Amino acid sequence: MKKIILALVLLLTVATGTSFGQLNIKIGPKVGFNASQLHTNLDSISSQFKSGFQFGIFVRLGKKVYLQPELYYTTEGGVFKSNSSSIKQWEQNIKLGSLDVPVLIGVSFINSELLNVRILAGPLASFIVNKKISETGVTGPVQDANIKNVNWYIQAGAGVDIWKFTLDVRYQIGLNKMISDVDFNSKTVNFNTSNNVWVVSLGFKFL
Repeated sequence: MKKIILALVLLLTVATGTSFGQLNIKIGPKVGFNASQLHTNLDSISSQFKSGFQFGIFVRLGKKVYLQPELYYTTEGGVFKSNSSSIKQWEQNIKLGSLDVPVLIGVSFINSELLNVRILAGPLASFIVNKKISETGVTGPVQDANIKNVNWYIQAGAGVDIWKFTLDVRYQIGLNKMISDVDFNSKTVNFNTSNNVWVVSLGFKFL
């Protein structure tokens, strides 16, 4: 996966070399809110969205076609709840903190000093740095060790810039299973869990 992402970034850099060669660089901070859902295909377990936030920096290289790497801290997670009458009821509230590194390629359809309308997409690497699981009822199946520390996503969305402010709406699709097998009631259960996230962010371009 890492080799594929590196090759993609290099290919995009070469393909858009003319734009980058103009040294049109934008940089600034960004903050955002998200709604994430750790979902599983088990009928006996339901999952709910959980809100979170993010803050960090972005760099934009190019004009009409641009490359945008970012680095930000994200809080996210989800809620698992048993919905079967045949087992003891439990609920787990999972809170995660991660360092996220997306590398996005974008295309601007309107590109002026006051208005910029664009789309963007690319890979994202997420490194979990803290985990917290709170429980209601009996002990649930998911433990800290079951949650993978490195996860991969594809992020895509659209954005608009007005003067120096930049607003993005994105959807983030998990490419790997964040939670796979867990031990529960002396059995190995395949949670088959990935993480999908909606993100709305606001940034300010210093340059």
